Amino acid sequence: MAAKKILFLTGDFAEDYETMVPFQALQAVGHTVDAVCPDKRAGDRIKTAIHDFEGDQTYTEKPGHQFTLNATFDDVEVSRYDALAIAGGRAPEYLRLNRRVIEIVRQFAEEKKPIAAVCHGVQILAAADVIRGKRIAGYPACGPEVKLAGADYADIPVDAAVTDANFVTSPAWPGHPEWLRQFLVLLGTRIEL
Repeated sequence: MAAKKILFLTGDFAEDYETMVPFQALQAVGHTVDAVCPDKRAGDRIKTAIHDFEGDQTYTEKPGHQFTLNATFDDVEVSRYDALAIAGGRAPEYLRLNRRVIEIVRQFAEEKKPIAAVCHGVQILAAADVIRGKRIAGYPACGPEVKLAGADYADIPVDAAVTDANFVTSPAWPGHPEWLRQFLVLLGTRIEL
């Protein structure tokens, strides 16, 4: 397997686990992962948030870790990357308003490169208008946005994931094992025990 170069889009108040776990897991299997956020440079930090399911009507939020970006958003050239991963949490709410973020997502989609989004990360896919006709999972509160973007919202368990063409999506961080497994399949990653 040839190592892939993955662009990882995150931002302030992205979900802690949805930032830390994929960033580290993708590196652990040999891929290069460039974590970026608009208006930030390599070495800058973002604040993450921990979202938990504690029996309330929605998740609770607590301060997460400081996450250090290792690449500069303004330097992103899609042609240098094999795939895109998008963290969830609250960050997608504002990231989807950034014109360059939308351009980047559209370019990955047009080139049919693998795109993995978890939880609220699908808000960016919906805003970029790249999921029309696809089966897409995301945090349940994002279901209406996914449908309005012309996709079939996949109402799957929180620990599951779904792949449709070059998109891999999951409702939330409990789906990491399946979400990452399916993303690795799209990347052509082979892990031998």
